[in-house]
Formats: sequence, C-alpha cells, structure tokens
Amino acid sequence: MPDYGRFCPVALATDVLADRWTPMIVRELVLGNTRFNDIARGLPGISRTLLSQRLRHLEKRGVVERWPVPGGQGSEYHLTPAGKDLERVIDALGRWAIEWLFDELYPQEVDPHTLMWWMHRRIDPTAFPEGRVVLEFAFTAPDPETVWLVLERGEASVCHQHPGFDTDVHLRATTATYSGVFNGLVTWPDAVRSGDLEVVGPTRLVRAVPTWFLWSPWVEVTRERAGRA
Repeated sequence: MPDYGRFCPVALATDVLADRWTPMIVRELVLGNTRFNDIARGLPGISRTLLSQRLRHLEKRGVVERWPVPGGQGSEYHLTPAGKDLERVIDALGRWAIEWLFDELYPQEVDPHTLMWWMHRRIDPTAFPEGRVVLEFAFTAPDPETVWLVLERGEASVCHQHPGFDTDVHLRATTATYSGVFNGLVTWPDAVRSGDLEVVGPTRLVRAVPTWFLWSPWVEVTRERAGRA
C-alpha cells in the first residue's frame, strides 16, 4: 500500500511533532531553555529517558542542534532556523486551546515549584532595580509551600530552600491565585485589591514587582477569552 504521508504537508509535519511531549519540548526551547535539566524542570511528568529520546528525534529531523557547553561539560540544545520557525506553531496551538478548550484548562492545578520555574523564565531584566532583590512567595493552599526568587544582575534564580539573604518582599496567596495572575485569569491589581494576594515590603518595591514579570505568553488572549466566559 502506498504511503500518502509524504503527499500531505500536515501528515509530514505530524511525523516530526505529533509524538507525545514533543510540542512541549519545543515550547521549552522556544522559551529559551537550552540545558537538559532546565527543559526537564519545565515538563513535570516526563522521564529523563523519554526526554532524551525526543531530543534525539528533534535533532535527527533538523529541529534541534547540540552545542558543547562553553567552558564546561555536557551539551546545550538550540533550535535550528527550522526549529525557531516553529514558534509560530506553538503560539497558534496555545491560542487555539484558549479559544476553544477554555473550559478544560485548569491552570490552578499546577504545583508551586513548576509555576515558579515558569514565572522566573518570564521576566524583564531591564526593569530590575539595582542590587539584589529577594522575593518570598508563600503558597497557602492547597499545600503550604514557600519558594524564593532571587533577582540579581539581570537574572532570576528559583530557590526551594532559604537562599541565605534577607527577604525584601513577602508575597502570600494560594497557588490558584498566583497561577491566575500568571496566566491572565486575574490581574495583579485586582488580586491585591480583593485580598487574594498579599504583598508586603518597601513601597517602591511592592509597586515595582509586577513590572518585573512578562507573565504567560498568552496572557492577553486569556484575559480576552475570560471576559467572554
């Protein structure tokens, strides 16, 4: 029987991207994660073996290249021009899901550590104040957790144990509230006004904190869709 997969462009594309996890691996690469462990942190539930297999698949299909780590051991994964062009595809998938599967999205079910990992990637270093700033995120429910975000020299680091520096701004909310702000279901000012999000610290920092984050890549479309829900 003839194979018509190479006749149809959609069939040919799915041969590259349709395996489970593969589009999300590309999403991580599009967002700038190049190290194996960093990609894995953004994909809770994937095994290291499967991640290795999918990365090899993408490399074989010309989507990913492996580069040696500068001055160190191991490899980094970088998108080829073909891989970078998939940013449009990933964006379209996200927008389509928000538009047509909105009621099936449950962003509040993310765990605190994964959410903080996503948040620290979506930052605007040009907006950071001078010097080090330590944010303490207290997650009150469903399971109490505390995670610290250290902003320094244009970079953000996630700490699951106390970083050893004094906290500058204390934040307190449920995981659902933090996730809702990140994804666009609720704005930062509305969460603060309602009391769902408590932010305590020097006034200049408290006012500045939301300007340091870029939030979800689909925050605007989520706000628009939530307004029609």
